[in-house]
Amino acid sequence: MDILKCGKLTALSLALVLAVGCTGKSGKTDSDITDPNAGISTGTAGQSGVDGGFGSEFDSAYGDEATLRAITTFYFAYDSSELRPDALRALDVHARDLQRGGMRVVLEGHTDERGTREYNMALGERRAQAVQRYLVLQGVSPSQLEIVSYGEERPVADGHDESSWSQNRRVELRK
Repeated sequence: MDILKCGKLTALSLALVLAVGCTGKSGKTDSDITDPNAGISTGTAGQSGVDGGFGSEFDSAYGDEATLRAITTFYFAYDSSELRPDALRALDVHARDLQRGGMRVVLEGHTDERGTREYNMALGERRAQAVQRYLVLQGVSPSQLEIVSYGEERPVADGHDESSWSQNRRVELRK
């Protein structure tokens, strides 16, 4: 009977170790990771900006389509081409507009100054492709979307700190 209990305890311990080990590569929890765009002003209606948080604040601040349509800049985390959840509602509105109007847009990928020129050009392209992929999944024709990567060449903020870098990690949708 003791061998059976010992085997169950070993299996349970192993499962626990595996579960803890698979929580993330960096070992950081969600509370350890800060939003790189926190503190950036969202501007007023009609101006593009970024929301410092997620969820209900974004829903109430950007509830109507006209305001969502005005958002044409989409921000990314450091060294990432993954779309942030706060960009999806605005991209949904743009996708509906593109489907109805048949117009063409340019998706301009940008990065901050860190990294080599070649790496930043590729990262800017991956960011623009992420936006393109999302729009195509929403029904936009790929022929309506052009991708351009500027890498670090066209910063909107000239500083050499996280506040400036977070503003430069973006894709701009140009009509």
